Amino acid sequence: MTGRLRAIFARLSRLELFFSIALLVYLTLLFVPVLGTIRSIAGLLLVISGVWLAIRYLRIALRKSLWSLRNRLLATYMFIGVVPVALIVLFVGLGSYILASQVAIYLANSELQRRITYLDYVSSSIVGLDSDQLGQEIDRLGKSFRGVFPQLQLLVENRRNEIRWPDSGTFPQPPSSWSDSTGILFRDGRFYGWSHKVSGATQVTAICPLTRQYLSSLVRGFGEVSFAPPPPIHAGFRLLSPAPETSTIRFPPPVNRFDFDVRWATFLPVIAWDDPKAPAQGFLTVHTRPSILLDTLFSLQSNDQQDRLQIALISIGILFLVVVLVALVIGISLARTITGAVHQLYQGTQRVIEGDFSHRIAVPRNDQVGELTTSFNVMTANVERLLSVAKEKERMQAELEIAREVQAQLFPRIVPDVRSLTLTAVCQPARMVSGDYYDYQCVDGNKLAFAIGDVAGKGISAALLMATVQSAMRTQMRTVMEVAAPSGAVRAAPLSTAHLVSELNQQLYAFTAPEKYATFYFAIYDDANGVLTYTNAGHLPPILVRDGKSVPLDINGTVVGAFPFSLYEESRLQLKSGDLLVCYTDGITEPENEFEEMFGEERMIELIAKHADCEEKKIIDTVMDSVRQWTRAAELPDDMTILLARKN
Repeated sequence: MTGRLRAIFARLSRLELFFSIALLVYLTLLFVPVLGTIRSIAGLLLVISGVWLAIRYLRIALRKSLWSLRNRLLATYMFIGVVPVALIVLFVGLGSYILASQVAIYLANSELQRRITYLDYVSSSIVGLDSDQLGQEIDRLGKSFRGVFPQLQLLVENRRNEIRWPDSGTFPQPPSSWSDSTGILFRDGRFYGWSHKVSGATQVTAICPLTRQYLSSLVRGFGEVSFAPPPPIHAGFRLLSPAPETSTIRFPPPVNRFDFDVRWATFLPVIAWDDPKAPAQGFLTVHTRPSILLDTLFSLQSNDQQDRLQIALISIGILFLVVVLVALVIGISLARTITGAVHQLYQGTQRVIEGDFSHRIAVPRNDQVGELTTSFNVMTANVERLLSVAKEKERMQAELEIAREVQAQLFPRIVPDVRSLTLTAVCQPARMVSGDYYDYQCVDGNKLAFAIGDVAGKGISAALLMATVQSAMRTQMRTVMEVAAPSGAVRAAPLSTAHLVSELNQQLYAFTAPEKYATFYFAIYDDANGVLTYTNAGHLPPILVRDGKSVPLDINGTVVGAFPFSLYEESRLQLKSGDLLVCYTDGITEPENEFEEMFGEERMIELIAKHADCEEKKIIDTVMDSVRQWTRAAELPDDMTILLARKN
């Protein structure tokens, strides 16, 4: 059990572990009578770690959900297309609501101010009349404006008497200290439309209660208008709240589902009865609908014009909706095209990862996505072709390795035991197989035949011709050596190097292509008298190093395998003790450096002369290392072969 808990805690991150510990501590403290401060701190740590953990999980979920290109495109479309449209719709909605509310407030307030202007006209008309005309004029004006102000009260006070209209009016006369004033009056929890004029000893007051029923009737069918308790704010003014009142106003029902309620309010300057000079405000509220506002605004137009306007607005809305739907369909179609192509590319890459390079993707469109799928198909085709080429190359490499091993078997592995001559030969191919040839073999007991050659070209063809040269040369030597009497008597004539090279030339010309040829140097050393007989068929002349001097040997004819009529001669050389014979191919002297300068025969002779007293293996290694340093190339430009013969 302990091991399982350890495994669970090991999989938790530090944040998850901290949240788990905080939750455990908080749950424990709920059942332990501890200080509230400690429990509060534990709860705060739990909330902080929980929010942090939720944000982390949300980021992980978003990262996983947005891994797919389809989800990324949908998210992009949401932010580019849907979110701006939603913000525009929200802005239009809020703007429409605010505009409708402001229009409603304007209509209600403007009509209220117009009514108060009527009151001011009434009071101004009365204050300038003579006492004889006062009664009749008050009655006339009261009756004239009774339709506009159903609860209108007129109060006139001068030195002689006090006149009220109607007689049942109970509103008190303001103190004589009041000056002219017009507006909205607040007294005893009620708001009034008010106009007070003073002229000498005469005071005229026109007043009308501003009840909810009266305010709502300012504009016919407008909705509900009233003074409401103000919000609990302080703006440097005295805020006045009306007394509650009941109302029988019938609010019109909505015309359609979009005919929403419009509620708004504004502050209006108010005169307080108890302190008229102090600034005060009332809170006027409006409750209406857009359909009511439209009917009010377009009341001067005919019904046909209103219907046409509604049809035009509905048509524009439908047109916008169609455009949005078409854009949505086009966006979804384009998104599906892109995501479908990317999904096919993803499946194609998965098939390629599994090693199926024959998979191809359909190209449905002639666009950039189609070009991308075409490029993928071309890539997989090229990869498939390269794989086949690589497999073929591996097969050829294996065959070349076999050919190299076979060719290594063709070179002589054992140096003949000759008393007075030491042979050392090394061949390093430029590629897997070599076109250079060297060979040595004992003949007639005390004679040693050795040869070196260079086949034209490199690689497999040169290696095959090299094997042909070796086979032909050994066959010729065996044939000549077997010419003897049946009783086993030795041959009457000695071996002739010129004759053997001539026979080799004829055989190569007869059985190889005309462009195939080889340079060839063949020599026979007589261990009894130290005489070297040789024939050089177009090969680089070997170098004889004697007493510190270097002497090139003769060339006795042209290359073998090129011409059937070629004639060859032979030369003789008496070797002395200490003589060093150096046979080599052009892979030693012809490599070039970065300045296109060849290594050259003189540099090779200088190196050999300098190290002539060293062992043969060291001389060969010195020469070949010098050639590599000269070229500084990773691959040899040509096969390098050296054969050294030292007279003991």
